[in-house]
Amino acid sequence: MKKRVLQISKYYAPHIGGTEQTCQYLSEGLKDEYEVKVICFSDDKETTVQEINGIQIIRPGTFLTVARQPLSFSYWGQLHKVIKTWKPDVIHFHHPNPFVTALLLSIIPRTVKLYVQWHLDITNQKRIYPFIKPLETRLLKRADLISTTSPGYRDSSRPLLPFRNKTTILPSAINIQKLKVNTGDAQIIQRIKDKAKGRKIVFFIGRHVLHKGIRDLIEAEPLIKNECYIFIGGAGPITDEMKAVCKSNRVEFVGRLSDQEKKCYYHAADIFAFPSYSKAEGFGLTLAEAMYCNAVPVTYTIEGSGVNWVSLNGITGLEVPNRNIAEYAKAIDELLSNDKKRNDFAEAAHQRVVENFTIEKEIMHIKKQYRELLNE
Repeated sequence: MKKRVLQISKYYAPHIGGTEQTCQYLSEGLKDEYEVKVICFSDDKETTVQEINGIQIIRPGTFLTVARQPLSFSYWGQLHKVIKTWKPDVIHFHHPNPFVTALLLSIIPRTVKLYVQWHLDITNQKRIYPFIKPLETRLLKRADLISTTSPGYRDSSRPLLPFRNKTTILPSAINIQKLKVNTGDAQIIQRIKDKAKGRKIVFFIGRHVLHKGIRDLIEAEPLIKNECYIFIGGAGPITDEMKAVCKSNRVEFVGRLSDQEKKCYYHAADIFAFPSYSKAEGFGLTLAEAMYCNAVPVTYTIEGSGVNWVSLNGITGLEVPNRNIAEYAKAIDELLSNDKKRNDFAEAAHQRVVENFTIEKEIMHIKKQYRELLNE
């Protein structure tokens, strides 16, 4: 008889986000050996139960969102029901999710193993964090196993320091099948290159918020001496401000991109600009995607983040001191002017992703960790 795993995520597909993507990859990758269900918030007030790719998804309705935390009247009842009637062997909790932390701690049976996947420290909600911290500590004390996405994040996370003895690594993963060049992609890639008019391409993709470093890239552009063309993908609350700041005719904002378009920009690019500067960037899924597609990354040194573990300085790309815009421009110039170095980095970057950050690797790791958790 298969063991049962209940995944608790803030949201789930088709909702877009790194945690949601990870939860889906894990749920679908585990279903050959485990029975898996997911409970997460609905995008509206209606509570629904549906099946996606063989996984039952329970979505309690949401009435309000405060500081990026959804709130629900029906969540406790739905969570209590699935734990009591379905009787999971493992509850896999995706942190942060403070509201559900409180609910879970009030009802989780002692016999159920608790796996906490620590995606991020809570860094932005500084005013309310003192109220959340006691719950967070209780969750970590109750956890049988905790995982982070990188050794650097594990070693630098202050909340995790007292629990190092039960903290392991579960690297995030990307679906490389979605990044392979298919029929029709070649034409899109060529059109992107045509827009650059023979110049080497620097590509940025991400939500347009401050910690993603888009302003740093725009301020670095005038300092880049070599010919290039910079595509900025994505959108967000500071998009209009960034467009107003940018005066260069070699920078083009291309807006939100479909998965196919994003893939084609990765493959067209020579350099991937990843100027995130905060630990809020815990890993960098787009970084891994670009590396798989042979776009060489330029990153900042971010203390405690997994970014500098995903891309290795001087091996898969270049890394410069945090927020040093002049050095960031210099690193891009170095790659633009040295084809051999850039090509060597591109090959090493692709190989690092294949060996470490694919769904298959992530599923292999989580199954091993579950077996240890369940003493199998």
